Amino acid sequence: MLSETTRSDTVLKRLLALHPKKIDLALDRILRLLSALGNPQLKLPPVIHVAGTNGKGSACAFARAMLEAQGLRVQVHTSPHLVRFHERIRLAGKLISEEALVSLLEEVEQVNAGRAITFFEITAAAMFLAFSRSPADATVLEVGLGGTYDATNVVPNPVMTVIQPVGLDHREFLGDDLAGIAREKAGIIKTGAPLVVGPQSEIAGQVILAQADRMGVPVFAFGQDFASRQEHGRMVYEDEVGLLDLPLPKLTGRHQIENAGVAIAALRHAGRSGKAMGWGQEAAVERGLFSVEWPARLQRLHKGPLVDAAPKGAEVWLDGGHNPHGAEAVSRAMADMEEHGERPLYLICGMLANKDALGFLRAFDGLARHVVTVAIPGEANSLGAGALYDIARRAGIDSAPAEDLDDAMLQVTAWTRLDAQDMPPRILICGSLYLAGKVLAENS
Repeated sequence: MLSETTRSDTVLKRLLALHPKKIDLALDRILRLLSALGNPQLKLPPVIHVAGTNGKGSACAFARAMLEAQGLRVQVHTSPHLVRFHERIRLAGKLISEEALVSLLEEVEQVNAGRAITFFEITAAAMFLAFSRSPADATVLEVGLGGTYDATNVVPNPVMTVIQPVGLDHREFLGDDLAGIAREKAGIIKTGAPLVVGPQSEIAGQVILAQADRMGVPVFAFGQDFASRQEHGRMVYEDEVGLLDLPLPKLTGRHQIENAGVAIAALRHAGRSGKAMGWGQEAAVERGLFSVEWPARLQRLHKGPLVDAAPKGAEVWLDGGHNPHGAEAVSRAMADMEEHGERPLYLICGMLANKDALGFLRAFDGLARHVVTVAIPGEANSLGAGALYDIARRAGIDSAPAEDLDDAMLQVTAWTRLDAQDMPPRILICGSLYLAGKVLAENS
């Protein structure tokens, strides 16, 4: 008899074979399937729809934590998953069960009847079906890729849309034009739904705000209509409604203070036709900042084989950021840690071949002492350790390739001895959510 995990894995593997392309941005296939399923996307509790290149998952995590701290039942969609597919569908505070997931996947598979549809589209249909059948007070919906033609962009009337920082990523699907990518992200804007805009470059911000203006939607832009920052060991949030003096978020880094501010703005201003939802209660916001969980986003690892193999007293951190913009945010956080507690920084890095590895690693030039490169276990599209080593050297960082994660940690340990440091190191495992998932599967 198959184990529960194997049952869902078996169904998911079948669904992968329904369309030759992993990603094929269009809405006709999922709209056809959703119609056959009774249009579950039209039967959801109030939806907050979140797009962006970086920070959208963190904004979703903050929004969920703050809503749940208010006593509300929240259903959440995020992607990709780190360890198990179940992470993508959260129903009223809990990840979807194995039994429920298998039942939903088999139902949408049967209704689809073998017609061409991408993996993300058919699993998104299962997600909408699950959400439509689960009693809840709010839905937090993260875009998978892009915006306009993403499979989540079938909800016609969200109570809030959010666009987090837009940068260059997924170039094979979205291109190299930042303005074009921003237009794609702005495709989630809906008439009647307010828009919160996270911190943006000038080019991306102009594109997004122009689209919002054409559609006549209320806009709340970071740095103009609201702001969040650190002051004297606290987080300060302010907008036209007033100022909140809050504790620092549980998630580490200045970028997480900005992400938390975006989530607060989304909750305080959510609602159609000016009718607020009343979701931004200060006490719930404060509790949410304490309780928020979002793995592999500057997560401190405290146990597991890699931690045990690290030099004595070392800090081991894990982050799944995989593009230059994300690397800049993480490197700033590492630099801030250095100011408060000096430790030499070592990187263990693995990246996919379609990512800007040179741009990513350049963010750590002058900050990281060494980088050990690895291939991501089990990922056919991973850069080889040797190829990533060459890129790290081009980025100006002393580097060496490793056979695997265990060997990488052994090399870091050897380097710390050679460097004769009096203080234990700070070790950052980084470069890919796929690598982060492998690490968490063995060290959590």
